[in-house]
Order: sequence, then structure tokens, then C-alpha cells
Amino acid sequence: MVMSMSELQPKHEHKFASNFTGEFANDHARWEAVVQRDRRADGVFYYSVKTTGVYCVPSCASRQARREHVRFHATLASAERAGYRACKRCRPDDVHLDRMDRKTEAVVKACCMIDQTEGPVDLEALAQAVGMSKFYFHRVFKAMTGLTPRLYVQGQRAWRVQKELSRRSTVTDALYRSGYNTSGRFYAQSDATLGMSPTTYRNGGDGISIRFAVGQCSLGAILVAATKVGICTILLGDHPDALLRDLQDRFSQATLVAGDAGFEQWVAQVVGMVECPQSGLALPLDVQGTAFQQRVWLALREIPCGQTVSYAELATRIGSPRGARAVAKACAANPIAVAIPCHRVVRKDKQLTGYRWGIDRKRILLEREAQQDD
Repeated sequence: MVMSMSELQPKHEHKFASNFTGEFANDHARWEAVVQRDRRADGVFYYSVKTTGVYCVPSCASRQARREHVRFHATLASAERAGYRACKRCRPDDVHLDRMDRKTEAVVKACCMIDQTEGPVDLEALAQAVGMSKFYFHRVFKAMTGLTPRLYVQGQRAWRVQKELSRRSTVTDALYRSGYNTSGRFYAQSDATLGMSPTTYRNGGDGISIRFAVGQCSLGAILVAATKVGICTILLGDHPDALLRDLQDRFSQATLVAGDAGFEQWVAQVVGMVECPQSGLALPLDVQGTAFQQRVWLALREIPCGQTVSYAELATRIGSPRGARAVAKACAANPIAVAIPCHRVVRKDKQLTGYRWGIDRKRILLEREAQQDD
């Protein structure tokens, strides 16, 4: 995990010099910005005054302090950890929020431009369009979304490919419409993008064999399905027929094969995990999703049994602190119940909401895990 500057301790602040951006990359330039009350430096760094015990933005109109009493800080948090309080005149916390709003606006604009661009995306031109350098844009975009711009573009291309393959007569047409310059690049990524060859995906999974079995557990009917790679679906519900129709809709052209005695052992392990969540699941998974969904699902599997997190907390864990709504959508798209424990995500006020297989099942799972954790 990459540690952000705000997580560093005050004793390490002398290392910040190489991390400050652009023309404010050294103490001399930062002091000049303070002397000139340069608004361009607001939010890039903060300075504190030892004799007053406050920290300010560079453009603060307060009486200028003596240089030997001034220290520079990369973030609000680092200044406050060093024992300084916010200046009531320049209100650096308000400047910080305004700067965050501008960053959010820039990232939203960039995402819209990516979404609306059918051909290849020039990331340097994209950065210029939102008024940032390529390096700074990369850093801000990743901090806001949890993904690099390139991974976001790849995720959007994957979505376009899936949509275009269902409406184009040839794979080549779909690839070029989705922004791939060459078919070779797509074929090199197709397994990660689709989980199968593009032609097979366009044909609705034709040629793919999926074993499945439907059983019963304390939560009702349960369906387990797997490709040759691993478990691709775990569904919960009231009626076995409805679960089977759900599987058929998901893999409309795949060959569904009733599981044999060996596969029944897999089902037994899944049921065992439902009844005793602490036992975990020692079976391979074959779950496909966008880069962002994969990040969310991986983070879900890292939530310990018996604990819960909010959507906002989970968004912060994956490096996308403003992405709570996107995290909720990724949880709703999770095709593997319990093994990818989206039931461990709750609202900020701890209320239960948004479980694909029913709030009652979510409540039972959490109560069962809490009892086993005692």
C-alpha cells in the first residue's frame, strides 16, 4: 500500500520537499509564495507559525511572520498533528474543501470525456483538457477513483466491447468501435476482459461448459455453478427454479451441465461456509468484472468474519473516498454470495440495506457471524 503524505508523521516532514509539485517544490519557492501571498499555492502546501501556533494558506492576509518561525506542511493533517490550529482569518480548511471540489469536478469531467470517446484516448490531451499536467492528473484521478486513468479507460473499453459484441456482425468491427487500435492488443487482454474468447462472448457463451447444482441450506435454496477455472456463481433464493433461470439468463448460450458426485462435494463446502462462515471457502473462484468491481470484490474478501464496514469506509479502503455510490453498485453486481461477502457492508448508521438476496438473509448472516465471533 502506498502511504499518502497525510499519513506521515511530523518528524518526517523534511522529506516532503520532493513531493510538492511544480514551482513550489522547495522551501525557497514556498517562502516566496508566502511573501507574495500567491493564491496559486493555496492548497498545494500550508505554513505554520511557531509563535502564534496557527497554520495558514500562502495567501493569508495576516501579518507576515519571520522566516525562522515558519514551517511548511504538505497537508492539513500534518500541520494539525504537529500541534497547530487553523487560522481563523484565511480558514485553510475551507480552502482545502474548495480545492477538493475542483479536483472532483476535473475528474468527473475527465470520466465523461472518456465515456464519450469511442476511439483511442490520449491521456496527455485529457489532462490538458481539465487544466492539469499529465503527472498531476494521474495522481488526482487515482486518488479520487482508486484507478489510474489507463485502467479506467481499459474498464470502459471492456464494457464497450461487451456491448458492441452483442450488436456487431464481426469481432473486428466491435473492437475498433470500442477504441482498440489493433485486434492483437485486445486478444492479449481478452481473457481478463471477458473471461472467454470474444467470439464466444458475442455468441452468449456458446461452447462454454458450466457445471451447476441446486441444494438447500438454512437460508433457503442455493445454487452453485462453476467453470473449469472455478466457482462463477453462488445464488440464494426462495425457489430453485428461479435460481436456475437466473443462471440461464447470465450464461444464455453456455452448456449447463448438472454437477456430478465430485461437484456435489463443492456444493457441500459452499453450504458449510453459509452455515459456519468462519470456516471460509477453500475453492477457486472464476469471477469476471471491471477493474473497479474487482477492486471492490477483493476488498470485500478482506473484511474479517464478524465485522462490518460502511460503503464509505470500503470506498476509502480501495482509494476512492468519494466513490461510496460506485462501491454500492459493485456490491450489488457481485455474483458470488457469501464467498465474496458483500453482506458485511452496511450503511454509515449501521442500518442494513441493499442486499441482492434479501435483507433478512443479510441480517441472519451477520447475526450468525457475530455469534461465532463471540
